[in-house]
Amino acid sequence: MTNNPTSSQKPEETHSEPTPGAGYTASESASGGANPAAPDSAFGDPPPAPPENGRRGRLFGWTVHGDGRSIAPGAVVAPEERLSWGRTIGIGAQHVIAMFGATLLVPLLTGFPVNTTLLFSGVGTMLFLLITRNRLPSYLGSSFAFIAPLTATQAQGIGAQLGVIIAAGVTLAIVGFIVKRAGKRVIDAVMPPAVTGAIVALIGFNLAPAATSNFALQPLVAFVTMAAILLATVAGRGMVARLGVLIGVLVGWAFAGVTGNISEESRAAVADAAWFGLPDFHAPEFHLNAMLIGLPVVVVLIAENVGHVKAVSAMTGRNLDDLAGDALIADGLATTLAGSAGGVGTTTYAENIGVMAATRVYSTAAYWVAALTAVALAFIPKFGAAILTIPEGVLGGATLVLYGLIGMLGIRIWMDNNVNFNNPVNLTAAATAMVAGIGNLTLSIGGLELEGIAWGSVGIIAGYPLLKLLYERIGEGRFAALRS
Repeated sequence: MTNNPTSSQKPEETHSEPTPGAGYTASESASGGANPAAPDSAFGDPPPAPPENGRRGRLFGWTVHGDGRSIAPGAVVAPEERLSWGRTIGIGAQHVIAMFGATLLVPLLTGFPVNTTLLFSGVGTMLFLLITRNRLPSYLGSSFAFIAPLTATQAQGIGAQLGVIIAAGVTLAIVGFIVKRAGKRVIDAVMPPAVTGAIVALIGFNLAPAATSNFALQPLVAFVTMAAILLATVAGRGMVARLGVLIGVLVGWAFAGVTGNISEESRAAVADAAWFGLPDFHAPEFHLNAMLIGLPVVVVLIAENVGHVKAVSAMTGRNLDDLAGDALIADGLATTLAGSAGGVGTTTYAENIGVMAATRVYSTAAYWVAALTAVALAFIPKFGAAILTIPEGVLGGATLVLYGLIGMLGIRIWMDNNVNFNNPVNLTAAATAMVAGIGNLTLSIGGLELEGIAWGSVGIIAGYPLLKLLYERIGEGRFAALRS
């Protein structure tokens, strides 16, 4: 989560992914500081920053990348750039497909209206892009962190559940304002590379069981989907390589259709669905006991948003820490807005990080396309029903690749920042967090069930500074200065 389209690349690096952690020097790894100008990427120089009077300050102005039609081998499309609108729409469609399954799964599991959730997902994404000034490519989809508190408060009705979402959103926005005022010092202190790499990695690897479970349900369909994605991404050139995920999903979907792996119930649901319809809206209710159950979700949302900022920083080779506060504010407001009318709370989406890693297209224009598409589709129930016909095998094949890309991105953050795992602080903190996340450690506190991503993220964020303090004040770390 390098952007210099003119930089030359070595032949063996033609189809390499962008290097996470670009912009960090080895000496800064220990402290968590960042130097966005450091040309330490093995895949080319970091992208040049937009000029002071350039496109960065324009909300709806993107520089056309090259001729807008082709991308040089190894080059990337920066956030302030775009391809031709036809190709940008294709990239945006890929982001829509990547987020659709998970975004719609949460309301299906919690009983929320699907189309309403989709509507506020698109609106929330637009709000996020506006607040971050088109510098941080991101899609806001339904947050899985809300499943537990929404399930726990389901007996109180959807109004009370919406109150839970609003309470979490307002709290998250307040945290965002604090981070924005304090500056990136907070991020540097709390989220050094050892921590950020672990969080990004465990988010990807925690999702692995979902991918493998879907894969096992329809192994042949999943294999065809996965193979199509890998072939298009690795052996393809130009836009074929950049649209590998979309191509793979379409190939797998078509294969499932001709082999009878789409149920008759799904086909009938599409036929019965209306072409146009308004989403279902609901008014919130505020019950203190319900809202308190949902507040711990904020911790997960903070970790996910900050992890997203770090991941995009790593992929683009730019230090985006100054946007961490804006990201938290934007997601908090988007979650509050969703809760005010019947949608599920939002968060930055790991699936879309995977798409960016695969395509190396970070243009925020593509995210505007995805957001507008989601809003439009929210008023077309028939399309939503059609999307729900995507078989489990197709989702399994696609997410097996996407979730793996996310996990490896975290590993590469460690590698590119030369995180020293001979240091027992880095080793034990990362090891504990990773196992908690990958093993999906699930524990209940006061009736609230928290899973591996929460425990792993919270554990390393809270535990790392404590372990570091103990090592430097009591342990062998206090002799390090003398040895040096």
